[in-house]
Amino acid sequence: MTFEVPGDAYDRFMGRYSQPLAAGLADWLEIADGQRAIDVGCGPGALTGHLVARLGADHVRAVDPSESFVAACRERFPGVDVRHGVAEALPFEDDSCDVAAACLVVHFMSDPVAGVGEMRRVTRPGGWVGATVWDLAGGRAPTWPLWEAVAGLDPRHGAERERPGGSRDGLVAIVEAAGLRDVESLELPVTVTHPSFEEWWEPYLHGVGPAAEVVHDVGPDGREPLEAALRRRLGAGPFELTAVAHAVRGRA
Repeated sequence: MTFEVPGDAYDRFMGRYSQPLAAGLADWLEIADGQRAIDVGCGPGALTGHLVARLGADHVRAVDPSESFVAACRERFPGVDVRHGVAEALPFEDDSCDVAAACLVVHFMSDPVAGVGEMRRVTRPGGWVGATVWDLAGGRAPTWPLWEAVAGLDPRHGAERERPGGSRDGLVAIVEAAGLRDVESLELPVTVTHPSFEEWWEPYLHGVGPAAEVVHDVGPDGREPLEAALRRRLGAGPFELTAVAHAVRGRA
């Protein structure tokens, strides 16, 4: 599995869902003028852009383990302090931010409790620390049609249901174990209209994340029946898909 892909490849794949989801997370974290915020696992900048629009570039920090995403985020948002690094060892000082957020990142952390704990460390006491993860356990991620079709063709291929934080209870448990207080949760739905099957399917062919990995793993012989099953399920388009994320926030 890799996220070392150009930023626009991620935009076409998950960005069409993560952009509106990031806006919902920013609203819920009560981002306000004058605050300093950090985007942990920023990718090419879905949440970073919303933070910049509300706070200004000089009040925003971002970090990501993908070199290509760091480069894309720096290019898109000049003035933002974007660094290469991992959530489990954030390259920032204690209490240096007012808000810390991770949009669609916790389930990819090597140690989610440590990662959220680092978010708490760099956030001033009383500031919000928040995260979102698609409802993987409930099969409500944007990629659900793919995993449904893959399971129908070859049940040996597992979905993402067991990833940490992929359920409400799992995500709450992570942030509580990381020491956050006054923990709250809600669901954030996102609906996207896809103009055609091709617009929906093409991004899966470019190696972004676990969904694209399984498309690669089935090989050319398996890809044809997989695409055919998906075409039957979704139609030629246009069609709408709704995904639902769990959002959790707590006080540092």
